[in-house]
Amino acid sequence: MSFLQIDHVTKYFPSPSGDGQVCIFRDATIEIEKGEFVTVIGHSGCGKSTLLNIIAGLETPSEGGVILNGREASGPGLDRMVVFQNFALMPWMTVFENIALAVRSAYPEWSRDQITAHVRKYIALVGLKGAEDKRPVALSGGMKQRVGLARAFSIEPKVLLLDEPFAQIDALTRGVIQEELIQMWNTSRNTVFMVTHDVDEAILLSDRILLMTNGPEAWIAEMVHVTIPRPRSRETVIEHPLYYKIRNHIIHFLVRHAKHGTSDGTSQGQPTDGAPVIVTFEQDALARH
Repeated sequence: MSFLQIDHVTKYFPSPSGDGQVCIFRDATIEIEKGEFVTVIGHSGCGKSTLLNIIAGLETPSEGGVILNGREASGPGLDRMVVFQNFALMPWMTVFENIALAVRSAYPEWSRDQITAHVRKYIALVGLKGAEDKRPVALSGGMKQRVGLARAFSIEPKVLLLDEPFAQIDALTRGVIQEELIQMWNTSRNTVFMVTHDVDEAILLSDRILLMTNGPEAWIAEMVHVTIPRPRSRETVIEHPLYYKIRNHIIHFLVRHAKHGTSDGTSQGQPTDGAPVIVTFEQDALARH
């Protein structure tokens, strides 16, 4: 059994007219191994963040369920930590206090000294040493997101959920924090499920990239294995011979499905078994199965 299983999850929302329901996505079935970094890409409205919220226990699936480490995950818990794109910091608390709040919740038996040492470790890891006593209003967007990442990693969750965590950060800062995220993940090897619109970011960070069609009634159509070896950095990734093959494939997929169609302009329904096409890029070939 895989560490994290999203088992035939479907989500409906009430229709705008109020006389029925709209299917946002259907039959999402994913198996994620412990320590994997998996990313979902798709156009706005396909249900990426809704799927992440279902894994987090913040939304209830209409059908199907989520299994984490052999147990159903049916509500919020400290075993799944979310980093949101809007930072979600307590504005009246300092950097240290925002992180310590999560650590105390996860480890209520720890002493004050243990909590302090643990919090300072993660503050240093995200490059915020010296900013411990600052409140969010005094922080840049990049610094706020560093606090969010430190808070999430500090409780050592079973699954880390990243909901477009760098969307509100400028491109230069985003690149720096992506590198810091890689370092933190290399150290912790948390299982990560991330939602993003950024193709380059997904290739840099992920082991696998899930491609969703447009909503309503979206589905996970393809699963792309990122076969560029680790460790990775922004400089080395773009120089790898597979980088543009993977990138172009994802871009072409997004263009094809921009109007919920295929490359020949015809409509294509979801496979009856709900399984995505597996795409693996090798040095001289593309394997699809």
